[in-house]
Amino acid sequence: MNKVITILIAIVFSNFPGKADVKLADVFSDNMVLQRNLHVNVWGSAEPGEKVMLSFNGQKLRAKADKTGEWQVVLEPMKAGGPFIMIIKGKNELVLKNILIGDVWVCSGQSNMQWPVSKSINAEEEIKAANYPSIRLFDVPRSVSNVPVDSIPNAKWKECSPEMIKNFSAVGYYFGRDLQKEIDLPIGLIHTSWGGTCAETWTSRAFITKLPKYEEFGERIDNYDVNTVAQKYEDDLKKALGGFPEKEVGMAEQWMKPDTDRSEWLSMTLPTLWENAGYNRLNGRVWFSFDCSLTELELDSIAQLHLGQIHDSDIIWVNGVKVGGMNWANEVERVYPVPVQLLKTGQNNITVRVEDKYYKGGFASKADKMFFQLGEKKIPLSGDWQFKVDTVIPDFNPFPNDAPSLLYNAMIHPLIPYGIKGVIWYQGESNTPRAKEYALTFPNMINNWRADWQQGDFPFLFVQLANYQQAQKMAKDDAWAELRESQTKTLGVKNTGMAVAIDIGEAHDIHPKNKQDVGHRLMLSALNVAYAKDVVYSGPLFKSMQIDGDKAIISFDHVGSGLLVKSKHGYVNEFEMAGEDKQFHWAQAQIEGNKVIVWSDNVDQPVAVRFAWSRNPSKFNLYNKEGLPASPFRTDDWEGVTDGKSFDD
Repeated sequence: MNKVITILIAIVFSNFPGKADVKLADVFSDNMVLQRNLHVNVWGSAEPGEKVMLSFNGQKLRAKADKTGEWQVVLEPMKAGGPFIMIIKGKNELVLKNILIGDVWVCSGQSNMQWPVSKSINAEEEIKAANYPSIRLFDVPRSVSNVPVDSIPNAKWKECSPEMIKNFSAVGYYFGRDLQKEIDLPIGLIHTSWGGTCAETWTSRAFITKLPKYEEFGERIDNYDVNTVAQKYEDDLKKALGGFPEKEVGMAEQWMKPDTDRSEWLSMTLPTLWENAGYNRLNGRVWFSFDCSLTELELDSIAQLHLGQIHDSDIIWVNGVKVGGMNWANEVERVYPVPVQLLKTGQNNITVRVEDKYYKGGFASKADKMFFQLGEKKIPLSGDWQFKVDTVIPDFNPFPNDAPSLLYNAMIHPLIPYGIKGVIWYQGESNTPRAKEYALTFPNMINNWRADWQQGDFPFLFVQLANYQQAQKMAKDDAWAELRESQTKTLGVKNTGMAVAIDIGEAHDIHPKNKQDVGHRLMLSALNVAYAKDVVYSGPLFKSMQIDGDKAIISFDHVGSGLLVKSKHGYVNEFEMAGEDKQFHWAQAQIEGNKVIVWSDNVDQPVAVRFAWSRNPSKFNLYNKEGLPASPFRTDDWEGVTDGKSFDD
């Protein structure tokens, strides 16, 4: 009997890896791509003092785990090829299969890098055609940490296939696909991004605290405890709401009906995002109700309900009858026609069901955007509304922008020092409130990654923010324009390249669906910056301005085979001009050779010129003949709307 028990115990324990087992870092797995022409680091863990042997592609390397149980070997540079097998031996043996040698690119940033192939244009066709077995994909799970970590749980390299590409970064995939067509080598794509995040959270503690206004942030980072923060978010919201509803009942109980008992509903002054009203980290469904008094005279008019922007989805009822709704359209102004027969003299009820599953929810516009339009009369709807929470989505995970370094620690540090060719980056939207400072924080982040990777000044290619939101009627300062300027200034950092996307955005969606052109333009930049190919890889960039009387003569770099205006009339749009009074006026412009001549009837003595200086220069039409758009610019250095703004402002 004792012998049987002993055998059973041995069987049970044989199914659990012992402490002495040799392990590889999580970034290594079957199907990976190792960087060609580079000394490649391979590392892992084992029992302290344990001897490890690694065999790969004709190389045999030995290492010994140090006192902390860590070991590392360095493979000599190798030419592209494969597939190969890697064998690691200690007290146990690991075998990794189907390994290729080629070029590895890190794909990082916020939601426009995270945006999947399945949500880009022509998704069905693109997914169906995504059979590229020599393109390999690695997705880093989203995680935060206030200290550097080494693990990447639940992540493996995978071959590119229609099934695997659906939820992978669209920009990353289109970049890698187009690049492989040009260089005909295996491509590895490491995707590590998180929507809504700022550059500071992707920067290490050591580097962020070097910057002005960030010197004291070290203590803030050190004291940030993920579990404590998450519990506090949950406790605070429960206290503010008096508990969480157990299940959704609003639709079933028909809370949209005017005679609904709202005596126990809470009150909120609209418009506001509910996080700003004290309900932080509330994700779910919230109902709002407002009673509006109308006279008989007003009922003869055509009626429209204006509620401004709502984050993110809504359903609207007037006197219990549905009049409209939108799904995930947080940048669209809600304007709904209301049949006059629904209205009555006296009190009329407006009920709005808002659904938000991520970040901040509620009513995002200013008070003048909320009104009932009856003919020429506007009845204000801003003020105190009743509200009731119908559903709480229990997601209280810390948000990466709570403190700098949280994503660097959890989603970049574990990748280092895996051999890479370079980085592509699509981010900046979340830094627009402090756009001027981005000219410091972004290059600082690039230098941070390069210093920690210890692979020299590897190529770092980024996307300039796309056009977005409604076009402006009057020339004025703009935070998005200032952010694009900071991105352009970052081209002064060695081995960087920028893909301009000012012509492929969407006014009502911060996530343009055309990710193919973004990926392709990044690829063109890579051909020059990373592969030293003589190609036209950039659209026109501002070079200099010369004043000639009442005209400004603008010269450009990167004109390619010549400037091109996409207009049957031949005029270049989106130019502004100012004199010494610093008041900008829309200007006329036309191409002469490889220069643009700019003038305005309102400016006799020009001092400064701006081009495409707005969130959405919707009439943009200046390119080079290779089809690449000119980058927005200004010739002045006058104070902007984000000067002096920093992390906590």
